[in-house]
Amino acid sequence: MGHVDHGKTSLLDFIRKTRVAAGEAGGITQAIGAYQVSPLIGGVSTPITFLDTPGHEAFSAMRARGARVTDIAVIMVAADDGVRPQTLEAISHAQAAGVPMVVALNKIDKEGANPERVKQELSAAGLLPEEWGGTTPVVPISAKKGTGIDALLETIQLVAEMSELLANPQRSACGTVVEAYMDKTRGATATLLVQAGTLRVGDVVVCGPAFGRVRALVSDAGERVTEALPSTPVQLLGLDCVPAAGDEFQVCADEDEARELAIDARERLLAERLQEQSSGQTQLVGSASEQAGDESLKRLNIVLKTDVSGSVEAIKNATSTIVQERVQLRFLTAAAGEVSASDIDLASASDALVLAFNLAIPEEVAVRAKQKGVDARAYDVIYALVDDVKLEMESMLKPVTERVPLGEAEVRGVFGSGTTGKVAGCMVTSGKLVTKCQICVKRGKEVVFEGRMESLRRMKDVVKEVGLGYECGVGSEFTGWKEGDKIEAFDLVTKRVILPLKGDGASKAEKAAAAAAAEKIAAAEAVAAA
Repeated sequence: MGHVDHGKTSLLDFIRKTRVAAGEAGGITQAIGAYQVSPLIGGVSTPITFLDTPGHEAFSAMRARGARVTDIAVIMVAADDGVRPQTLEAISHAQAAGVPMVVALNKIDKEGANPERVKQELSAAGLLPEEWGGTTPVVPISAKKGTGIDALLETIQLVAEMSELLANPQRSACGTVVEAYMDKTRGATATLLVQAGTLRVGDVVVCGPAFGRVRALVSDAGERVTEALPSTPVQLLGLDCVPAAGDEFQVCADEDEARELAIDARERLLAERLQEQSSGQTQLVGSASEQAGDESLKRLNIVLKTDVSGSVEAIKNATSTIVQERVQLRFLTAAAGEVSASDIDLASASDALVLAFNLAIPEEVAVRAKQKGVDARAYDVIYALVDDVKLEMESMLKPVTERVPLGEAEVRGVFGSGTTGKVAGCMVTSGKLVTKCQICVKRGKEVVFEGRMESLRRMKDVVKEVGLGYECGVGSEFTGWKEGDKIEAFDLVTKRVILPLKGDGASKAEKAAAAAAAEKIAAAEAVAAA
């Protein structure tokens, strides 16, 4: 566990001798990966199961789930970056779960690395290193070069022995759903971590609202296996529907018992959803507030489909950080699975966006979306998805007109101007006056005129602007000029409202995404103005 880009997946990548990190969209882990490796520790092959959790702030629920199901938390901290917000969050999750922690001090070979400073920051966060008289092992490593990896694995094994971590493989299996999704060829697929007992092909299991007989078990290496021992990650095929990430599973005596437990879980979920709706936490199409006709409240409807169920909660959490005072964000449906024709039909009927995360939109579905005028988009990086949702919400807000001050002038004399009325002879006292700009004429505290400047002269010449300290003649439809009047010149600029993120705790990535969104809007407005 740890902050984004501190090397969690790269460490696991080195241990597994694979290239997991290189294939991740945007260079970040966006789902929990469960892998089992058997490194040689003291000459003995010792199986260790790793849960690789995302570091981005949007995946807080995934990290909390990872801490709950693990026995030891390895906190990754980059020696050149130090303790960051998600590092502190990971520590708090591990403390709440009551699991021992090992700190992997990564990137010690990188320029700017300062291990001693990081140890001070860890101490301030409540993790006092062993070498400083504390109880937290801190192992310097380089996930890229492999430096210190053997020492880290030995430390993990030592902590496991001291904690006396034991499980009974003879009992009925139970554990936790790490991830789940709908595969178009294999059906409902759940990644499980067996925490006790032995799970076998043919067992009847229940996972929250899902149940079924185990049709097949697939290891993290993609191989079919007949059983999974304690602390083994495995994919299960055979459930009747997709469970939620974090659901606990257990083996039942028969299908009748499993079905009864699943039905009870479904009824509880339905009751919770009804409670949310009645309390106003969730708005549905055709809700009372919509029927009430609150025209000032805009609504952005979204149909969300993701690769795994854990991504659904991550995206909902990430989009909830956008301030939504006048634009209500509603997920008409949010589930794991491919984008289907029915999703397009729902979006068409509800004027909704279709967002696919870590999924390719099937060609026939994309054609249907184009025919029905539905905007269907696919993403593989959560930053980009949140950024686009924010832009869509901003585009629904009415532009705000602001006054941009240009300058001020004082009327020193009033002159006749033939058939066109009177002209004010002025001295520019601050800024500048620009022809055709807006002006506000004040007489004392009273505003006697607001409108457009029609003409601007310097001596006898028509000019575009007059700067500070110069005299000029100002003409407009206003003719009641008096000496001593104050003229305030300004432009009216129409700007689109930029929705901020809630609070001051936004991550660098989220702030960067917000800045990029603002730049896009500014560029679009510049093009429109040109």
